[in-house]
Amino acid sequence: MSRYLIELYQNNMKTSGEDILSAIIPLMKLLSLTVIGLVLAHPKTKIIPKATFKLLSKLVFALFLPCLIFTELGESITVENFADWWFIPINVVISTAIGCLLGCIVVLICRPPPQFKRFTIIMTAFGNTGNIPLALVGSVCHTKDNPFGPHCHSRGVAYVSFSSWVSVILVYTLVYHMMEPPLEYYEIVEEGAEIEIEEQAVNDASRPLLVEAEWPGMEDKETEHSKQPFIARIFQSISSVSQSSVPDLEVTGEGAPNSPRSIRCLAEPKVVKRIRTVAVQTPIRHILQPPTIASLLAIIVGMVPQIKAFFFGYDAPLSFVTDSLEILAGAMVPSVMLVLGGMLAEGPIDSKLGLRTTIGISVARLLVLPLLGIGIVALSDKLNFLVHGDAMYRFVLLLQYTTPSAILLGAIASLRGYAVSEASALLFWQHVFALFSLSLYIVIYFKIISYV
Repeated sequence: MSRYLIELYQNNMKTSGEDILSAIIPLMKLLSLTVIGLVLAHPKTKIIPKATFKLLSKLVFALFLPCLIFTELGESITVENFADWWFIPINVVISTAIGCLLGCIVVLICRPPPQFKRFTIIMTAFGNTGNIPLALVGSVCHTKDNPFGPHCHSRGVAYVSFSSWVSVILVYTLVYHMMEPPLEYYEIVEEGAEIEIEEQAVNDASRPLLVEAEWPGMEDKETEHSKQPFIARIFQSISSVSQSSVPDLEVTGEGAPNSPRSIRCLAEPKVVKRIRTVAVQTPIRHILQPPTIASLLAIIVGMVPQIKAFFFGYDAPLSFVTDSLEILAGAMVPSVMLVLGGMLAEGPIDSKLGLRTTIGISVARLLVLPLLGIGIVALSDKLNFLVHGDAMYRFVLLLQYTTPSAILLGAIASLRGYAVSEASALLFWQHVFALFSLSLYIVIYFKIISYV
């Protein structure tokens, strides 16, 4: 009996050790690529200049990532899958909402400087749902003993790509306006003229690599209102209307059909007009970036069998095109990790956010949110919202709660001229801490993936 128990214990220990190795090895592969990028870009070595990494990030954004999305999502998606995968984009919204609540708790506990309260909420709420999950999926599926079975890579990339458009919409609408510079830190000099008190944004030569790591060419998107507290200035005028104007409206002739008052009643309300003005200034047109276009094309091609037959399959007339795109897509994961290494090589920038708030955001984003994500995914499975028996589906859903803050937030901060150095420093430390948190939670996910 004792011999049987010893053998069972040894087998369990061996199985546990194999599970841990199968979870850690994919991260070690990505870490190796990141270290290579860090060494190449380190200021002491300068083997490759920053301009080269910026060019590489543009290639990832405009070529490698769209090729990967189109080839994998286009081949995997069908009309039936489109209906089955509905919870993936919904999960992005849920994780963002929970992240916002955690961000509010961090604000209450850590008490960041007043001008960084909205920044704290945004950095806690919005995780990286694109490049890092794709890199993790690619590395995990490259391991022989992965728990996801055949077609691991194609399904994983398809799931991640299917959710990317939701993240882009949230960034270009909600995040863009919440990252608006606070009005109280601007000095209104003349009518419509403002001077920013805090330090102006750095020029292109010294701009941190992270602000272009996921949005190359960001400087071309600046408008006259992008670095101004536009919404706060618009809506502040509602409460600052002088009370003396009200009697003036009452004095005007009430009986005259063409009086100013009757015309005013038919005019557009001030609040509606201001909301429309804000909507016009929302850069919704920038949603159609190369990765988003690739996702839309992949969904259209994949859902129409007649078109899909031209691109995918051994005897497809245009199979040579998709084969060429697959070759280019293979460069996406190593390029992303090299750019990440180049970003970390720059080191943290001085920040006014405070150590306590930095730790609070990192703990909430990297440790607390994944625990809540496990509960959300388990509950969704009990409610039959998830694809039955698909471990990769659940793994991608869990990753949406586990990744550090989106690097794209650094680009938005630079575009809005708000908390640029704070975003750079926070993203640096989060990605350093994420090496440990991701290792921990991927081991946990591999253990519980069959039970969630």
